[in-house]
This record gives sequence, C-alpha cells and structure tokens, in this order.
Amino acid sequence: MNTQITKGVSYESEPILQVRGLCKTFVLRKSLIRQMVGIRPDYLRAVHNVNMDIYSGECLGLVGESGCGKTTLGRCILRLYEPDAGQVLYKGKDFLKMKGDEILQMRRIMQVVFQDPYSSLNPRQITQDIIGEPSLVHKISTKKEIIDRVADLLSLVGLNPEIMVRYPHELSGGQRQRVGLARALSVNPKLIIADEPVSALDVSIQAQVINLLLDLQEKLNLTMLFITHDLRLVKYVSHRIAVMYLGNIVEMATSDEIFSDPLHPYTRALLNAAPNINPRLRKTTEPIKGEPQSPINMGNGCPFYTRCELSTSICAEQEPQLREVRPGHFVACYLVQ
Repeated sequence: MNTQITKGVSYESEPILQVRGLCKTFVLRKSLIRQMVGIRPDYLRAVHNVNMDIYSGECLGLVGESGCGKTTLGRCILRLYEPDAGQVLYKGKDFLKMKGDEILQMRRIMQVVFQDPYSSLNPRQITQDIIGEPSLVHKISTKKEIIDRVADLLSLVGLNPEIMVRYPHELSGGQRQRVGLARALSVNPKLIIADEPVSALDVSIQAQVINLLLDLQEKLNLTMLFITHDLRLVKYVSHRIAVMYLGNIVEMATSDEIFSDPLHPYTRALLNAAPNINPRLRKTTEPIKGEPQSPINMGNGCPFYTRCELSTSICAEQEPQLREVRPGHFVACYLVQ
C-alpha cells in the first residue's frame, strides 16, 4: 500500500472510492436488416478495463484528449451510464449492485458538476427550486427551511441570495456554474465529479470558479474527480493525475511526477504539445505522428501503438496492463521497466 503524503493528503488509509475493471461499450448501427444479412453491429469502446483509486480529501485529475472517454468514465461511476462490466466500490460496497433506496443514498454521497452550466439547469425553474429540490428529495430540509437553506448555499458559493428568484437565462455563465455547484453541495456530498466545470466559461471567470472549488474542497473536506483536457489547469488543482487515451488509463502518478518525469510515450507527447507563451521555454519536439486508432471495433493491442515511434510487435498484439513501476507511479507500457 502506498504510504506517501502528497500536498496534505495521506495515502495510508484505504481509498474512499475504488474503480475496478470498469468497461463501457456503445453499440452502433444495429438494425434488423443488418442482422438478417449476417452483418454484426459495430461497437465503440468508450471505457476499457479502468482501474483507479481515489482517497479521502484528494483531487484526482483525469486528463486526456477530447473524445478519449473521460466524461463517459465519470458518468459510469455515477451510474448515469450503466457500465457493461466492473465495480465501483465506495468504502468497499459495490455501487453497481445497489438497488432502490441504496441508490438514492449514493446519489447523496456522490454528486456531479456538469460541463455546460446552462443545459444542466432546468430553464423552467427559478434558482431557489433548482438548488432546493435535492434537499427536499433527500429530506435534508423542510419546505419551511428551504429558503434559508438556499440562501446559505448561495452565500457559500459567492452569490447574492437575491438571485434565488431568477431563472437560468437571467444569470451569467459564471453565476450558472456556481448555482450548479450549490445544487451539488445541497445534499452534503462526500465525492464530487467535476466534468470540465470551467471549459464553457470566460477565462476571467475560470480562475474564480476553480479557486472556489479548491476552497470548498478544503473547507468541506470534499473528495474530487476533476475531469479536464487543460494540462495547466490539472496541474494546478490535482494531487494526482490519471492520463487517459482511447478509453484506457495509460499513466497515473502524483501531479509533480507526471509533469517532471512522465514515463508513458503518450503522456510525454501530450506534455510536449502543450503551448507555452514564453518563447524561451517553448518545446521544439515534433507533434505526435500517425493517426489514432478508431475506437470502433478496436483490436487487442496497445491503444497508442499506431502513433508510438518505439512500438514493437507485442504492442500491436497484446494490450499492456496498468502496473506500478515506482511507488505510486502506474504505467501501462511494455517499454517502461
């Protein structure tokens, strides 16, 4: 067991959330006619055999290219998508096997902040109802207490309680995202999955929302899975980082190690591709060559082998497993010893 302490988070205890062998595949172009003529449907492998641990009080960053499966993984953990296989263990109990009231209880423990702060809010509800409804559903507050409860939550996320009578279209993007965060906090969750929570906001507002998230995490002792494709942002907010490529976790380590000594060829290429405004620090490394594999009907090899200049025959034939090559540093690559 990893016993290091990183940025105030101890890894001596058991993780609060364990993801084991999680898979999600979407069926494409399935029709009766294709079945009658013997044509098999196509399968899109969005999440494949993902294993990760999240410890109490930490922020685990999940980073990768757009379309690599980050959002799908987050939604599978929350059971917004039903996974095809695997386990999502919260304090040792498998969320995927729960039913009825147990699922409702887990909805209170695990909450989400969505990417789009407008489409994630009901346009027909005022702010008071958007934030207050979860408290009523989970019987945290009564109807008499709900106005005070909503006012406290709005103040917690830095908003004036006067906006509780406004509709989402009457709010700015930053205000809407803060309302979404207040809604997530309304049920006193232990774990929040933040799915690119600032990508739809102006740059001037992004820093405010990110700092708010970090302040609330420390103040409320929240655990967070932070999904993003912004490398600078993930370094700033995360204790550890998991790098995802075509549905697979290819590397996972502390934030400092990922940026100072990346081991997987894709992680190195991803970091080299990040822009730098300082001309003296700009990288001269060539961009990633080759075409990525299609996630439809993928083979059994390493998902990155078609673009890796160091790949060998085994890379195309057999998928490498995520393994610990250094204390707390996991890599899925045959070339790393």
